[in-house]
Order: sequence, then C-alpha cells, then structure tokens
Amino acid sequence: MPEVAPISLSQLTTLRTGAAPLRMLESRTSAELVADLQSVWHTGDDWFVLGGGSNLFAGDEPFDGTVIRILTEGIDELPSPHEGRIRVRVQAGHNWDDLVAYAVSHGYAGIEAMSGIPGTVGAAPVQNVGAYGQEIQETLVEVELIDEGATEPVVVPAAELGLGFRTSVLKHHYGEVPPRRAVIISVTLDLAVTDGHRFVRGDQLRRALQIEHDNPVELAWVREQILATRAAKGMILAEPDVDTHSAGSFFQNAVVSASFARTLPAECPRWPVTPDLDAVTVIPLDAYAGVVPTPRPHSTDIKVSAAWLIEASGITKGFRLPRSRAGISSKHALALTNRGNATAAELAELARFIQGRVHADFGLLLQPEPVLIGVDL
Repeated sequence: MPEVAPISLSQLTTLRTGAAPLRMLESRTSAELVADLQSVWHTGDDWFVLGGGSNLFAGDEPFDGTVIRILTEGIDELPSPHEGRIRVRVQAGHNWDDLVAYAVSHGYAGIEAMSGIPGTVGAAPVQNVGAYGQEIQETLVEVELIDEGATEPVVVPAAELGLGFRTSVLKHHYGEVPPRRAVIISVTLDLAVTDGHRFVRGDQLRRALQIEHDNPVELAWVREQILATRAAKGMILAEPDVDTHSAGSFFQNAVVSASFARTLPAECPRWPVTPDLDAVTVIPLDAYAGVVPTPRPHSTDIKVSAAWLIEASGITKGFRLPRSRAGISSKHALALTNRGNATAAELAELARFIQGRVHADFGLLLQPEPVLIGVDL
C-alpha cells in the first residue's frame, strides 16, 4: 500500500497522546498487511502496528519510523471438531466488542463476559485479555501470524503462545523485548453453540452479575450487565466523559509470591493463581532411563489488587498533581486519564508518582499495562 499522510497518534489512541509518526501505512486486507510488513522490514525502519489504540501510551516526540494501521475486518465461521461448538476465524483488525456482539447475537458462548473490552481482535491474544474470570485462552484455538523478517505467515496453536496472566510470548512488556516478535493476522476461537442461554459457573462472573441461582441466563443479559458495569467504571469510551479518555487499567494487578502477599494488609484483595497440576512432562526417548522424575512442588502465586494498593497509599479517585492535565479517573483508581490536552510527559509524571507511593508504602513496584512508545517511567 502507498503511504498515507501520517495522523497524530493522539487522534488514534484512547489515551490521546502522541505526535504524528514519520511514516504511516494502512493495511485493509491480510495480503496488504503481510506486504506492508515485509516492505518495512526490508527497509530496516523502526516500526510498530496499531489497532484500536486502546493499549498504547505514545510519547510527545514523533516516532522516527513507520506505523502500520491494521484495518482488516471479517468473520468466517468454520466447523469445530467438538460437538456442540463452532469455530470463528476473525481478522486481526476487527473490533473486539463487535466480535462479542456477533457471538452473542448468534448464541455462541465463551466470550460474553469480555464485552466492552476496547481494541481489536488481533491484540486480544497478545495480552491474553480477560474480564470477570473469562479469558481468551479458554476459547483460543490458534492464530495466524507472521514473524518479523519472515516471507510467509504461519499458523500457531494457542499452546505455543505462552499465554499467562495478561501476557504471551508476543507481548512487549515495559523494558523488555518480546520473546517472539510477530504480528497476528487472524485469530480462531472455538465457541459453544447455545440457544442464547448458558449456565454461569465462574465465581467471579457470578459475583459481578449478582447471580445466586443455578438456572441458565441469557447471553444478551450477561452482555448488557457487563457493559453497564464497565460503563460505571469509565471503561467504555464516551466522548464527553474524560474519565474514559484512558488506556483502561494503566497498572497490572501484581502477581506475587504467597510469602510476599502475607506482608500486605489483610484487607488487600487477593486471588490465588493456581498452578497447572495436570501439566504434561515430555521426556525425549533418547533421554528416558525408565524413571519418571518426581514433580517439583509448586508454590501458589497470589494476584493482588493494584487499585486497592493505589488507594491505600493515599491516591484517591480523581487525584491530580498540581497544574497537571492528567489525573486518576473519578470512577476507577487504575485508570490514568487525559483530562484535556495532557501531554505524555504529564501522564508519565503521574504514573511515576503512583509507582513511588505504592513502592514506598508496600514495597511493590507496579508495572504498566499499556505498550509504551517513546515514553519512559
């Protein structure tokens, strides 16, 4: 595709920061996306891809490279090898919530609790998106992706993506290089086919929906309730509401050891991160001596609430530093918001202040959730 006039990243990201990059391409088909990536790789330019812009914190200086906007769309239904299920293959640039709406309207269950999550489908496996106890890894079958510098895309099973709590081998964590630098072209999910109703089993989702009975509920009702809950927290983009001008949860809930969790106040919300007790041990035949090694004991890690830690350190909803146009959402302590023409420097200053307070009070350094481009914390 020919280059397009670069657009300021402040217009393309929900946090509303960032200058126009040096170059910009728009890929509207999977073939165009592959060709555009290969063209950029051939030049040796710095690059990154941009989907919905809901998980990107861009700096104030222009990005000295190429931004490739992924604008591909489309859903294909495929047979599933499992009875009572269907597979959907979705283009990476497809809006995630539009996919959820499609699934719910067709009676396909498995992603309804993730209603309202911003961004594109291609970004979902990168950070293993989830909400209210439901994660994409539960329904993800495979992704089609192209590795940096490769000549052809490949299909990669979900099991090879290193999916964990809000992470994968594809995710660019702050200060780290992803183990596998690649771009997702399409995503395939395996969903349950229902009559529009489903039993809600997960405790977290049942609590969020205030369900006390064991009867099936409508998928559409679950979606409506989740959307209302997210909207009340300022997590559904609404133009007049500056509380929604954010990258969602700016800091990750921290996963710590059980011993460290015991040093935190008892009232800090926490959830065990259960290890895989049924993990498969693979022993190469040429290394097998007739003895299966004794499994090593697993310690249970604990996920703790970053929002609670922030508020407990004295930073309340609505907090702003003096003369700053960045602030904490008045609805959710985890959301750093652009209150009106805030610079990336102002938002970074607020983020560092929060990190410092939480670290001083609890000995834990909160890590940012968005991808940072041209910004240091």
